Amino acid sequence: MNDTSTSDVTGRRVEVNGEHATVRFSGIVPPVAGLWLGVEWDNPERGKHDGSHEGTVYFKCRHPTGGSFIRPNKVNFGVDFLTAIKNRYVLEGEPEEEEKEQTVIIGNKPVETIGFDSVVKQQSQLSKLQEVSLRNCAVNGAGDKRGIAQACPNIRSIDLSKNLLSSWDDVVAIADQLKHLEVLNLSENKLRFPSGLPSPTGTFSMLKVLVLNRTGVTWAEVLRCASGWPVLEKLYLESNNIIISERPADVLQTVKLLDLSSNQLIDENQLFLIAYLPRLEQLILSDIGISSLHFPDAGIGCKTAMFPSLQYLVLNDNQISQWSFINELDKLQSLHALSCARNPLTEEGSKDAQTTRQFIIAKISQLRTLNKCVIQPEERRGAELDYRKAFGNEWKKAGGHQDPDKDRPNEEFLAAHPRYQSLCLKYGAPEDGELKTPQPFLLRNQLLTLKIKYPSQVGQRVIEKQLPESMTVQKVKGFLSRLLKVSVSELLLSYESPKMPGREIELENDQQSLQFYSIENGDCLLVRW
Repeated sequence: MNDTSTSDVTGRRVEVNGEHATVRFSGIVPPVAGLWLGVEWDNPERGKHDGSHEGTVYFKCRHPTGGSFIRPNKVNFGVDFLTAIKNRYVLEGEPEEEEKEQTVIIGNKPVETIGFDSVVKQQSQLSKLQEVSLRNCAVNGAGDKRGIAQACPNIRSIDLSKNLLSSWDDVVAIADQLKHLEVLNLSENKLRFPSGLPSPTGTFSMLKVLVLNRTGVTWAEVLRCASGWPVLEKLYLESNNIIISERPADVLQTVKLLDLSSNQLIDENQLFLIAYLPRLEQLILSDIGISSLHFPDAGIGCKTAMFPSLQYLVLNDNQISQWSFINELDKLQSLHALSCARNPLTEEGSKDAQTTRQFIIAKISQLRTLNKCVIQPEERRGAELDYRKAFGNEWKKAGGHQDPDKDRPNEEFLAAHPRYQSLCLKYGAPEDGELKTPQPFLLRNQLLTLKIKYPSQVGQRVIEKQLPESMTVQKVKGFLSRLLKVSVSELLLSYESPKMPGREIELENDQQSLQFYSIENGDCLLVRW
């Protein structure tokens, strides 16, 4: 039992053959003689019962098979912080091993670190250590008072994930000796947090990044402790079954990134409680089960006062199936980047993936990045033109008209397509010719009549050609190469449209089709070499 007294073990975190558990009972379990420890496993499949034996309840578990009785000599109660540091970073005269690459988890991101043995070579003295990883090193507490401050006072970043820390007080005892601490990862430690307001100590006065994934922390506990994090910028709270129960008051005001992923009990009304964090720029809501969103303070075409600084929103792995959800995102005044992969609305097979992407781009006016892919100006233009065309007949049936004096689409259409009117102002209302339903599989219905000009070639006359809209830029270059007797590699293509006077769009992707660039009848190809 690592010299740990049996009188104070209840509540302690332990490790048994690689599995982690919490001690819930210490004592005799008749009829078998000797001391037993009753533990509740983190992995309930590891246990055998619910804390009962032959009708007697010795302790309680959250899961009917979450408990076991174990002899004390089978249990590892871990080591103190300084011992773990020395075990990891000090060779103490032993032969040096080869460098080992290691992965550290910060939030959701795996980060490769240099081999820790090479750190030992470069930093022979513990006092020089600034970045430390003690993941899965069975750390159970601070150890001797002031020992950490004396041995390694310059630590700025610690990974203490998956250790044997039992309470927030254990964390405070370590961090209180590290005055330069900026990054702290406590993931996968089942921590007891204080029930009352902690006394302000300045322990975390420099802390900017805090990772509390899978620690069992509640929202109320976060808010109670947050008064001690005066400059915190990034807070990770993944997989804690969190319910946002109250609005942060005078805490978390400096947070720029908040990760609430895999907290399945969060809904849109709870999100409104954090909607006025003034500096929140990144909000990660993957796998929370959200399916609906409506900002009650903003009507059609208006911006919400909620989430005023939010620039990047992650909504992967949710239940979003309605376009009304995407419409609401256009009300966010600062949103520039969105990730919404693996939702019913965006799943492969549910609809053409490229069309779905185009519609999202068209619906959110200020979006610059979608699912980590930058939206180029020509892609936005193509997406908006295609969206305008795709819903043109619906617009006309709803009361839309090319004549501004007669243009009165009904409220139902405007609610479903809040940006449609602004797209008509930007590109002009769709003309009847654009809205004719194309007859598939007939080549003549897919041919574009285009003018071809050569701006750099004096004396070259303008010609007119019919080209399939599905023709790629590469094949257009091949056609022009044969026509002009010029090498394909020398040709540069762009086009201009009467609908966008004075603007020239470069055809920079050889693998894309003319249709991708929204080239239409009457447009002009510009050819340079």
